Amino acid sequence: MGTPAGTAIDRPDDTRVVVLVSGGPEGPRPRVHPAAEPLLLADDLAAVRGDGCFETLLVVGGRPAKPERHLARLARSAAASGLTGPSEEAWRAGIDLAAREWGPRTEAMLRLVLSRGPERGGQETAYITVAPVSGFALRARAEGIAVTALGRGYASDAAESAPWLLLGSKTLSYATNMAALRHAAAGGFDDVIYLSSDGEVLEGPRSTVVIARDGELLSPPAEVGILEGTTLAAMAEVAARDGVPVRRERLLLTDLVSADAMWLLSSVTLYARVRRIDDTTLPGGDPGIDVAGMVDRAVGRA
Repeated sequence: MGTPAGTAIDRPDDTRVVVLVSGGPEGPRPRVHPAAEPLLLADDLAAVRGDGCFETLLVVGGRPAKPERHLARLARSAAASGLTGPSEEAWRAGIDLAAREWGPRTEAMLRLVLSRGPERGGQETAYITVAPVSGFALRARAEGIAVTALGRGYASDAAESAPWLLLGSKTLSYATNMAALRHAAAGGFDDVIYLSSDGEVLEGPRSTVVIARDGELLSPPAEVGILEGTTLAAMAEVAARDGVPVRRERLLLTDLVSADAMWLLSSVTLYARVRRIDDTTLPGGDPGIDVAGMVDRAVGRA
């Protein structure tokens, strides 16, 4: 039995909401699935191959933040992977159901997952999970982070020359990203900034790089093989109304360390000001641009 919409509830950190949108052992029908019960078949290609795509968005006050941007990006990732998935209407119904089940009290992370389905053949699997925003995300917003720069192993033109690498798509094949984050943590860092093999700034494993310089905001362009950031796009609309220029520009590591300020933007952490890159401490003063405030307004937190 679901919780009525609008009911204020407190949830322990291990609480999850699961909504099956299509596929799974019981076939298609959007519905709440018991969070403690198995969902995927043992040979689902999400589990055995990482073959699928996903999106993660924030739930604030029981309302999903910028779902249309995430659904558009999910559709692009699915098309690049040769997947179809549920209709946008089915996803939206699932998102609304999951957000109602979660309730308005606590900020949450809502994840959309689309798998190619069972290896034996059959319907693609699509489901949604909702969980609390992590303590790390809350600390990163409030205190900032230290990051390390790591090579990604691809040139900045790899997305164009090797489209089968699915650069710029948000796929379930996240083992390399998680290994990079573990490597960073072992060195005492909170996060990672990827560099191309020819030295260009790319992105974080879960975030978009943004710097402030001379009264404007700069971020690498999609052409270097990175995921288009939904938080950056939403913030840019607010920035335009505030008269703050936001430009896409190819950046080098020297541009980051000489910037007035730097952030990693993402859909759940939202904004994490970078305080240190490897051994270099970044300026801690006011850059004159309220990135945190603009992001909060863009996602409905203001």
